[in-house]
Amino acid sequence: MNNHTEAHKVDGEFRFTGKHMLLIMLAFFGTIVTVNGYMAYKASNSWTGLIVKNGYVASQDFNAKVEEARRQSARGWVGEIAYVDGHVTFTLADKAGKPVQLTNPVALVGRPAFEGRDHRLALVSMGQGVYRMKDALETGPWQIIVTADSADGPYRLEKRILVKDGR
Repeated sequence: MNNHTEAHKVDGEFRFTGKHMLLIMLAFFGTIVTVNGYMAYKASNSWTGLIVKNGYVASQDFNAKVEEARRQSARGWVGEIAYVDGHVTFTLADKAGKPVQLTNPVALVGRPAFEGRDHRLALVSMGQGVYRMKDALETGPWQIIVTADSADGPYRLEKRILVKDGR
């Protein structure tokens, strides 16, 4: 036997040395540091989790927003948001199915859990209660919030859509 083999075996048995312990410790802590680094990277490059910057300030408007949502619901308007042929399309009709005219329709488009891709689109009226704007959305889930003004008050509609193959 050579000297290297003899240093690890005593009477044919395996002998645990300081080198073995060092390798185990390096593997153990190396794994922990690697996983923590990966998790820190993912956390810093994804959604912050914040919905509002200041919950107290947002709570001050809560009752007014609930009342506005009740008024909007009482109108009976039917809105629809879709992504068709590379365009964000929004349609709005009243209870009788007649088109509703809006002013300043805007769509906030973004990923549900990632703020880095959020952007605003000024929707253009195509007539007959249809509003749209060209936008290149990648495959995956998107959240679209449409806000606008009408003669009956503000309007808001929020919807999540799933884009498949850029359509």
